[in-house]
Amino acid sequence: MLWPGRECGRNERFRLEGSVTEELDSLEGQAIAVIRDAYRLFAPCSVLWSMGKDSTALLWLMRKAFLGVVPMPVVQLDTGMELPEVYEFRDRIAAEWNLDLRVETCPPEESCDPSLPPQARAAARKTEGLRALLAREGFRAVFVGIRRDEQATRAKERLVSPRALDGNWNVREQPPEFWGYTLTDIPHGGHVRVHPLLPWTELDVWRYHKREDIPIVPLYLARGGMRYRSLGEMNITVPIASNAATIDEIIDELATTREPERAGRTMDNESEAAFERLRTGGYM
Repeated sequence: MLWPGRECGRNERFRLEGSVTEELDSLEGQAIAVIRDAYRLFAPCSVLWSMGKDSTALLWLMRKAFLGVVPMPVVQLDTGMELPEVYEFRDRIAAEWNLDLRVETCPPEESCDPSLPPQARAAARKTEGLRALLAREGFRAVFVGIRRDEQATRAKERLVSPRALDGNWNVREQPPEFWGYTLTDIPHGGHVRVHPLLPWTELDVWRYHKREDIPIVPLYLARGGMRYRSLGEMNITVPIASNAATIDEIIDELATTREPERAGRTMDNESEAAFERLRTGGYM
């Protein structure tokens, strides 16, 4: 026989688990609807894949939306500076999921805005790589796995966001969103960015990874008291102190931590305006 307090505790746990399941089901359904609608309206499309938890979850959602396949090119903007485990993960998952992987080699830092701080200039190589890809391939839409809760500038985004011919983003001229829908056209010569994960949180993504058993780069899990909370290039990202060695432990850690998700992204500490300048210029 259970003591009444234990019974209440178990019932509360079941109630919370049911609430999380409903919330994930709702987020999944909304994301799949955005993916299908945007693919139908804006083809030809591509999807950016950094091999991180968010963009991998986005590929998983696309496979659910289209009966097990990702029906568009999957693009990695490659600076040659990813960690070895990230490249190993890319090659394994691309083969297992039969992805149409396109690796776009990004130009050197010398081609980027010299007025940016050094770390931001290193990150801007991906902007230049994406700009070259779009000019060559003519994609009308690019799917990206960003979220509003990641960073203040990304919080200003829309589910479907128009970009100018040069890739620039004018935050003041974004289309309105009514009842979860975005009404927009593709600018002449430009493209749109599609953000199906925009309303998700970091905790939502990890709970979804756990529920769906989506593979991850092992660097997210703690080894020797350190782990990567956010994966970026090795020259602009460092691990954080953590003992979370499983996804369950990551979820528990997020319930108490006060550190921002991008605490390990060194470029975020260079200048308050650097990331906003990157985003305005076309960065993801």
